[in-house]
Amino acid sequence: QVQLAESGGGSVQTGGSLRLSCAASGYTVGRNCIGWLRQVPGKEREGVATVDSAGYTRYGDSVKGRFTISRDDATNTLYLRMNSLKPEDSAMYYCAAQEATGCLVVAGTTLPDPAAMDYWGKGTLATISS
Repeated sequence: QVQLAESGGGSVQTGGSLRLSCAASGYTVGRNCIGWLRQVPGKEREGVATVDSAGYTRYGDSVKGRFTISRDDATNTLYLRMNSLKPEDSAMYYCAAQEATGCLVVAGTTLPDPAAMDYWGKGTLATISS
């Protein structure tokens, strides 16, 4: 059974940083597609960053240049470095993985597609105060 366990969320000031971790089991982080998505209460989940089996990364426009996704195959762990955080980054951040080959995007956009993900963690909350 696939299990994705996020950690590293917390409360920081605007401009601060957080490092999120996703410990994966039953799914190799270097296989197919795995990434991070976020959700604000009352809104749909939004793709943040993904990485595929070839190491190709994709980021949502709002986080490009500030967030960095990476993986450690030895520990089967996925990471998200979040720098220069803004209040609008406040959300529940989810680790998610996809069985289909290649990371899919929302139709008509370049954003990672939450609907394409097959496995989800329970999330870790990041709150950025102004």
